[in-house]
Amino acid sequence: MKHRYLPMTEQDQKEMLETIGVSSVDELFADIPERVRFQGEYNIKPAKTESALLKELAGLAKKNANTDEYASFLGAGVYDHYKPVVVDHVISRSEFYTAYTPYQPEISQGELQAIFEFQTMIAELTGMDLANSSMYDGGTALAEAGMLAAGSTRKSKILVSEAVHPIAKDVVKTYAYGQSIEVVEVKATNGVTDLAELEAQIDDNTAAVMVQYPNFYGQLEDVTKVSELVHAVKGLSIVSSNPLALASITPPGKMGADITVGDAQPFGIPESFGGPHCGYFATTKKLMRKVPGRLVGETLDEEGRRGYVLTLQAREQHIRREKATSNICSNQALNALAASVAMTALGKQGIREMASQNIVKTYYAKQQFEAAGFTVAFDGAHFNEIVVDVKTNVTALNKLLLAQGFIGGFDLGRVDEKLQNHTLVCVTEQRTKEEIDAFVQATAAQVAEMEAHHA
Repeated sequence: MKHRYLPMTEQDQKEMLETIGVSSVDELFADIPERVRFQGEYNIKPAKTESALLKELAGLAKKNANTDEYASFLGAGVYDHYKPVVVDHVISRSEFYTAYTPYQPEISQGELQAIFEFQTMIAELTGMDLANSSMYDGGTALAEAGMLAAGSTRKSKILVSEAVHPIAKDVVKTYAYGQSIEVVEVKATNGVTDLAELEAQIDDNTAAVMVQYPNFYGQLEDVTKVSELVHAVKGLSIVSSNPLALASITPPGKMGADITVGDAQPFGIPESFGGPHCGYFATTKKLMRKVPGRLVGETLDEEGRRGYVLTLQAREQHIRREKATSNICSNQALNALAASVAMTALGKQGIREMASQNIVKTYYAKQQFEAAGFTVAFDGAHFNEIVVDVKTNVTALNKLLLAQGFIGGFDLGRVDEKLQNHTLVCVTEQRTKEEIDAFVQATAAQVAEMEAHHA
């Protein structure tokens, strides 16, 4: 019989109460006035046996629509990508999945080397000088980048493109509020940051400009121009990037970015209904000592052997509190390992091929939607995602598509009133030509049926 936990026996309870010198559990709460104590019954189901509880939870889990059974066209920051089977094998080894913070390098060389490899691959993909050991997720990585920019430039305004992921923008605003930093959104035109408005908004108090590349709509931003504009006022260029896309498009580090952040979820990390995932943070040598979290460095021991150690930690626990540049105290080591294993298994050519398939298949889906009579919003180069005007309620449409075995795109009307009836459709290398064709046909048929019903 499987025991997920061992409940406390009456004898256990008796011994604990005797140890602390009270006769009953009620006596523990004697100092709390009767009038403020909860007197009723909790609104929860009666306790079940372990086997009955497992059956109930398994039944609830089966109600979730997962990408093993459904063809998913939903992206918006979390993606259904190919995951090499070796990933789960490696991260299931107990020396990795039980490891915590590798403070003792003499017994943590394997974990430290794995993190070092992650840093190296992220730095190479982004075109930056260095990367840290990982962050909680892409949103917090972007917010930390903003706080670093404000602290290092001693300016108090951050400009954020409207085309940055809406959840990431909210995280930035939450961080900024506590630091009394002003966050100003710059509108997007035709799916990309309006450079004329950006230029008008930039001033001498601008600490940084944040753009996403590819952005929330799948469009490619002019990172070079953005970097030039913000550098002219001695601010920092911060770019949030899908790391898979960087295998096919020019990396931000080659276009003047000072900080590149994002989420490593596309590499070997399951969608998991939204997390946990793994943020990355890459920057220049100039900002090296202000990087949040921790970095793993390579060195030599007394006998000249290669070794790995934690170094350059900017958190308050390691330096005087007022000198700290971040309060981030940990990293996503296990998910960073998963990303490292996936990138290693795929190799440079494999990652390029994977990225290329995302581009080709998304373009094919765009052609098919247009051939079916739909309008695909926004011109220009795009990666992974397109915005399709379905001229009907997207949430209602998605329910109908789900019944046919498809997880539909993201309802953009939830985050932007101007994009009501527009869906953000994601096509990864996992989708086949047959699935794309069937999805477009099902969408067209359901939209026609909904329009006929409302006529």
